[in-house]
Amino acid sequence: MFDPKIFGERLFLLRKRQPGVTQADIAKLLGITPTQISDMENGKTATTMARLYLLCDYFNVSADYLLGRTDKP
Repeated sequence: MFDPKIFGERLFLLRKRQPGVTQADIAKLLGITPTQISDMENGKTATTMARLYLLCDYFNVSADYLLGRTDKP
């Protein structure tokens, strides 16, 4: 079952591991606002399949990792 908190925690950790990458940077990549990224990182909301794909590509991780189905990036 999808847990938005796991998704948010992993998104936050991946972003923090990239020096200098801000919520605004990720928002620009996805075509949304920094507030929406904050909501994702805080487990308040998820994202679309297209945006999930962009996040996986950007951070070089699997969708299963971001969605909490595996602990292997």
